[in-house]
Amino acid sequence: MAAAVWEEVAVAVSTGGSGGDGGTVFSICVFTAVLCLCLVAGHLLEENKWVNESITALIIGCIVGAFIFLLSKGKNSRILRFDEQLFFNYVLPPIIFNAGFQVKKKQFFHNFLTIMSFGVLGVFISVSIISAGCYWLFPKVGFGKLDVVDYLALGVIFSSTDTVCTLQVISQDETPRLYSLVFGEGVVNDATSVVLFNAIKNIDITRLKGGVVLKVIADFLYLFATSTILGATIGLSTAYVLRALYFGRHSTDREVALMALMAYLSYMLAEFLNLSGILTVFFCGIVMSHYAWHNVTESSRITTRHIFATLSFIAETFIFLYVGMDALDIDKWKITKAGFKTSLGIFSVIISLILLGRAAFVFPLSILSNFLSGNSEKAPITFKHQVWFSSSYIFPCLLMSRPGRTSTYPLNKFVYRVKVVIWWAGLMRGAVSIALAYNQFTFSGVTLDPVHAAIITSTIVVVFFTTLVFGFLTRPLISTMLPHHRHREEATRGGHNTGNNSPKDDFILPFLSDEEASGSGSGFIQAKRSVSMLLERPVHTVHIYWRKFDDRFMRPIFGGPRSH
Repeated sequence: MAAAVWEEVAVAVSTGGSGGDGGTVFSICVFTAVLCLCLVAGHLLEENKWVNESITALIIGCIVGAFIFLLSKGKNSRILRFDEQLFFNYVLPPIIFNAGFQVKKKQFFHNFLTIMSFGVLGVFISVSIISAGCYWLFPKVGFGKLDVVDYLALGVIFSSTDTVCTLQVISQDETPRLYSLVFGEGVVNDATSVVLFNAIKNIDITRLKGGVVLKVIADFLYLFATSTILGATIGLSTAYVLRALYFGRHSTDREVALMALMAYLSYMLAEFLNLSGILTVFFCGIVMSHYAWHNVTESSRITTRHIFATLSFIAETFIFLYVGMDALDIDKWKITKAGFKTSLGIFSVIISLILLGRAAFVFPLSILSNFLSGNSEKAPITFKHQVWFSSSYIFPCLLMSRPGRTSTYPLNKFVYRVKVVIWWAGLMRGAVSIALAYNQFTFSGVTLDPVHAAIITSTIVVVFFTTLVFGFLTRPLISTMLPHHRHREEATRGGHNTGNNSPKDDFILPFLSDEEASGSGSGFIQAKRSVSMLLERPVHTVHIYWRKFDDRFMRPIFGGPRSH
């Protein structure tokens, strides 16, 4: 019996899970068992200063891969073969949908312009620097033979961030605006990277003209807009059906099933229409949580929150576990003919360009945000504002401080530190980078081209290095750069509750005086003030009027509690 089991193990690991039905079933059993091990280890290391769950899964994957490598006598290091279609169609959707479903919408949309500038404009800047840098530096380290599209694809591959490690350290309750910025940029960055990658793949290098850049930008904007509209439409449709038919009177299971299936339908429909499934399912999640979630029973609300979060957590663990196992895949290392010196040169160039490309847009765009916000904020920061900032001061430090401002809170002290944290948060690379690299440089996960094999192995090493090294340093870096616990404790000792303050009043006060709020002001003055509000603080103004429109027209049709 033991001999038969051992023979089954040997067959499974030597074929990578493709040795018939028995080998596939055994491979899935082993992988599931290792996933459970990752969950247990992550729980035991929850309070560790250096390690988080992503790093834990990566290390365990590497250890399991080494064991399989030895067991198969150097033939294989994994029990499942990576398939980018499997990743994009089944693993990524629950992660992105849960991101939209669980996001704190108020913080996300208050920071929307900054998130979009970092997640969209930042990607274009980073892609330009990394692509140009690879084109210029790769030949200097003895590596080349790539065409223009390959270099542009490399720029996108290494511009796609993975903020999971940072988000596991940052507290959403203590630093909500910083969390919202890092979280929102991570999702928008992934969506932008995939959309831009698909646009680059459609470039005909035999007909490169001056207008090709404009065409890429136009295609990107079209995909971005249509994908967003599709996701919002499906989310609203789901909310209307749940509200009109009231599924909960018969079965709460149907409510949960309908929300899950409609979310997945939004992703697959976007892919079928050659749109961005990531953007579609993300905004579908936002709309569902805003409307559809309020149309189901209380038990369904609890169930959906936990189910979607659980599926996302399992998918993220699966990704890091596989990356750790795939790092020792002997086939790719055998095919590549790059020597150690060349491989080290490629790695050094990519890491340097990632650091430079990230800094090239984080710091300038932060300065621009400071300038624009500084021009729109004319009133000095009073003690009332200080109380609010004490619980979420990080992002105001970034946006609202400038020399010469009258303030009772030392905002300038933390500006540079926050910029460093935001820069650091986007240095890790993850599964999206690997999936895009496989899509560009392999066919069904296999390549026989030594140059392409070198790119694949370099991508895996970069992902492994950034996740482990940068991930190890994330928690101590944030603890050093953002000593927010001390400020919260000082504010609490001062007799002020910093944890429950809502920015609602602070958004209303700059817009309406007491006379206008009570309706006694003239219509002309109110109209004039509305125009002034829109010009000076466009994001906050749009938010105010959107809430009024939402309460009056949207919620009566699609559901949800009214704002107060």
